[in-house]
Amino acid sequence: MNQPPLSAISHFRHIRRASARHRARMIAVLSACLLAGVLLTLMVGQSFTPLTTVVRILGGAEVPGAGFTVRELRLPRAVVSVLVGACFGLGGIAFQTLLRNPLASPDIIGISTGASTGAVFAIVVLSLSGPAVSMVAIAAGLGVAMLIYTLSWRQGVTGGRLILIGIGLAAMLQSITAYLLMRAPSWTLQEALRWLTGSVNGVQLDQALPLLIALLLFGGLLLSRHRDLETLRMGDDLAAGLGVRLAITRVVVVITAVALVAFATAVSGPVAFVAFLSGPIAVRLMGRNASLLIPSALVGALLVLLGDYAGQFLLPARYPVGIVTGVLGAPYLVYLILRDNKTRGTL
Repeated sequence: MNQPPLSAISHFRHIRRASARHRARMIAVLSACLLAGVLLTLMVGQSFTPLTTVVRILGGAEVPGAGFTVRELRLPRAVVSVLVGACFGLGGIAFQTLLRNPLASPDIIGISTGASTGAVFAIVVLSLSGPAVSMVAIAAGLGVAMLIYTLSWRQGVTGGRLILIGIGLAAMLQSITAYLLMRAPSWTLQEALRWLTGSVNGVQLDQALPLLIALLLFGGLLLSRHRDLETLRMGDDLAAGLGVRLAITRVVVVITAVALVAFATAVSGPVAFVAFLSGPIAVRLMGRNASLLIPSALVGALLVLLGDYAGQFLLPARYPVGIVTGVLGAPYLVYLILRDNKTRGTL
């Protein structure tokens, strides 16, 4: 059997090492940007709190005035924003990679819409509140995802079929949501509307714990399958030939991705286009051949954190984070659809 020349092997190893170094650098840069963003949101708002004071407050010191602002108002918002964004980013890139299509995002194919419809139903019809609404939203998101997957199955699932069925179901769910809002009494309408825009207004630090558990559990399970997931980007036939168990991998990826998106939606509502944008941005930063799970989670966290800060302090009026990310994501969606029609491009 002919062996490849040593020069070719050395060149291949050099490329792999350079790619690994670039990936490590970009993850470090994204992590540093995220830390800087968290510090910015803790320090700067309607009033300025010096970094030394913020560190003292986080260490448990009591600082009159600033302590309440940082610990009770800014810190929960920053922590929940980071966790929500990371969950959306991971869920989005998992779907986009599995189906090899950047349009296969949970907020495009109806999973986030399903969770929102479930939450609105719980608020308006069942008169639930608090954690009960979140549980209904999670169950609705999982149920809609399983329905989309089942309806898309024809001796396998293709990205195009799943996307079209998901968009159709999303339109139906939006109609149901609109009907529920028409019936909603005034005292529940405001709470129900929060689930349609995506917002971290009024979040509490105890809401971060379920998100953190979901991120560690389902995100860890997703990361354990990252090699199989990356191999699927080369096509089902080649992945099967390389030993990937397609059916098991698909089920694990779908369940974990849907759970991440559902838990995030249950806390913040459907923050528009974060799951959709995180993967493509990570591709531009890392390259198409790099592992995208961790970079997409970091990008998603940055999008929600900075989008919420911009909506609070950088615009003429205060807007929920879902409005800000929606303004960013809508033009990119149009561009991606036009590009896909011309080139049939993939993520």
